[in-house]
Amino acid sequence: MTDAIDQAVTVLSGRRLAVLTGAGVSTDSGIPDYRGEGAPVRTPMTVQQFLGSEQARRRYWVGSHLGWKRFSAAHPNPGHAALARLEHLGTATGVITQNVDGLHLQAGSGRVVELHGTMRRVACLRCGQVFDRRDLAARIEADNPWLVTDEQAVLLPDGDVNPDSVDGFRIPVCSVCGGMLKPEVVFFGETIPPARFAGAAQLLAAAQALLVAGSSLAVNSGMRLIQRAHRRALPVVIVNRGATRADASAAVKIDAGTSDVLGSLAARLPRPAG
Repeated sequence: MTDAIDQAVTVLSGRRLAVLTGAGVSTDSGIPDYRGEGAPVRTPMTVQQFLGSEQARRRYWVGSHLGWKRFSAAHPNPGHAALARLEHLGTATGVITQNVDGLHLQAGSGRVVELHGTMRRVACLRCGQVFDRRDLAARIEADNPWLVTDEQAVLLPDGDVNPDSVDGFRIPVCSVCGGMLKPEVVFFGETIPPARFAGAAQLLAAAQALLVAGSSLAVNSGMRLIQRAHRRALPVVIVNRGATRADASAAVKIDAGTSDVLGSLAARLPRPAG
């Protein structure tokens, strides 16, 4: 691994970086990966299921609420801190993340594009009112006082758990208009808002290299950025435990966890000139 890090330093030195991160960056914060070794089996709910079935929404909100209390208690790890340091040094243009945990912002990164949204907010699909997730959690608990968090339940990568039962659960609705609520996350079957992807593209446009950390690039949003980098002949360095869809075209692939590698890169990469 040392040789691969040396190669990455050689490739990236003197260049401004855009950074793309996935779930592997947050595993050291206690949030499980989607596809890594030992990852829990997941059957993600599609947006069509969520919108079309009251029972599906009931199952979603029970599992999401029970998992959110643990998900939201996670803290940034050294990998998040290293990326914030690279930005503060002027080495990174910012972070484009596929994660919805908000840990890059907590770690001090200032320019963060959350491609798949955030679990911190919930929006009404009828009137557009936005609610803080903490406030909604208090409402859910007041309406469902019997709901108790199972600390032994397996936390899933999306921040939820598989509940034993959803019977009797009162689904939260908008307190303004009574409309349907949905977390500000991109469900399977939804597309990333064009303005959000444009923000990610701007960070890449200001960069001279792309650093991918903790993503298998199985989601097309990540591969679209890889393709943009290749069109501009930007070197791509990938840090991920396990294979990714872009390994064959990467300038350097480091098959390892992200925390230590990102810390080493942050310590060794010089500030770009100019």
